[in-house]
Amino acid sequence: MGSSWADSLGVALIGPQAPSRCTEWARAAEHAGLGSVWIIEDYFHPGAFTLAGAVAAATERITLGLGVVNPYTRHPAVLAMETAALTGVAPGRVVLGLGSSNRRWIEEQMGIAFKTPLADLRECVEILRRLLAGERLDFHGERFHLDKVQLEFAPKERVPIVLGVKGPRARAMAGEIADGVLGSILTSPAHVRRLREAGRRRPGFTITGYVPLLIDDDGARARDRLKPMLAHYLGILHGQSILADAGLGAERTLPFREALLRGQDARHLVTDQMVDTLAVAGSPTECRQRLLGFAEAGLDALIAIAPRSADLGQQLARIGAELLPAWKEMRCR
Repeated sequence: MGSSWADSLGVALIGPQAPSRCTEWARAAEHAGLGSVWIIEDYFHPGAFTLAGAVAAATERITLGLGVVNPYTRHPAVLAMETAALTGVAPGRVVLGLGSSNRRWIEEQMGIAFKTPLADLRECVEILRRLLAGERLDFHGERFHLDKVQLEFAPKERVPIVLGVKGPRARAMAGEIADGVLGSILTSPAHVRRLREAGRRRPGFTITGYVPLLIDDDGARARDRLKPMLAHYLGILHGQSILADAGLGAERTLPFREALLRGQDARHLVTDQMVDTLAVAGSPTECRQRLLGFAEAGLDALIAIAPRSADLGQQLARIGAELLPAWKEMRCR
């Protein structure tokens, strides 16, 4: 199997330092041999396309993933404009990740109607496909309406579109209309198997996933340093199917949600078993063992999310030297 973003390791560029350090980190990821860097657009964090443009201009080979943006704060026509422009800076290196975001951000905090997110996402994908292909488009859907819209600049290559989805209906839709699925943070091998089912009839359907990752010669220290991040997201994702897939039902994650709402640190509730299920953490040997579980489940590209306390440049060098060769070997089996 050849090397590409879709059968390699990648990294997410996140946190308050991302605007000032994204180009440095992206160059380090490219130097380490990683296949992709990903920009996450969580509200109200730094905007994805600004960072993506900087990263695209600062690198030469690495694939740039937007993961994910939504059709509410960015109308599909604007998404097409931004994506096309990005392909002009980094031709052949752009993957567009789309998701519907969530009701709290979109409707409660920004006052944008959030009634039919899956249907809206489906319309968005169709509009993007057609505009990015250079079509002059009339479109009249339930949510979006366009009249004689055509991009002044359309990409010469087809841009892969992956959907950031979790639940069964959304996964089924991704298997029908997308080029792949981008699993949310706390994707486990068991969840990867669920995602793989969505694209079982689609050749080339790519499964990627965000996975907390930390490599350290002291394996116990690595696991402990990841526990605050896991506790935070266990509270955020409490009760969702992605955690049920990992064997963590609502009764297991409720204490994390309660701690999150109280503003309390719940890292002490995170067990080593939870770390091993939801993350890749430990010594190089232990990390390779964890990676094997994801590879065997059918994950194509694992996107590492390092804790903010980590030296990301150092982590990227170690991932490239100590984990990437093993991942490529696992993916070729």
